[in-house]
Amino acid sequence: MDWKNPVNRRLVEAILSLGNEGEAERFLRDLLTENEIEEFARRFQTAELLLENVPYSEIERVSGLSSTTVARVSKWLKGEGGGYRLVISKLHHHSSDLGGRGLR
Repeated sequence: MDWKNPVNRRLVEAILSLGNEGEAERFLRDLLTENEIEEFARRFQTAELLLENVPYSEIERVSGLSSTTVARVSKWLKGEGGGYRLVISKLHHHSSDLGGRGLR
């Protein structure tokens, strides 16, 4: 992935410009199809479940994702990029600040 590409940079800048939940929902709705949003949400849910050491078979059942996709999310979760871990950590920290509502 070339994050220096001007088109890709502009997408990152657009995401960073979002100020609240409503703006994020509106942008995602316009950017992605409903199926894409649901797929990405299931992948994110999978990352959270993997961090909770939920077995693959249970994650497949709950998320409806294939074993290949669960394994791919696991690989990215453990990889160098650390995007899933970063966001989950931020959400967990944020929810703790709000009274310990947990990851969900």
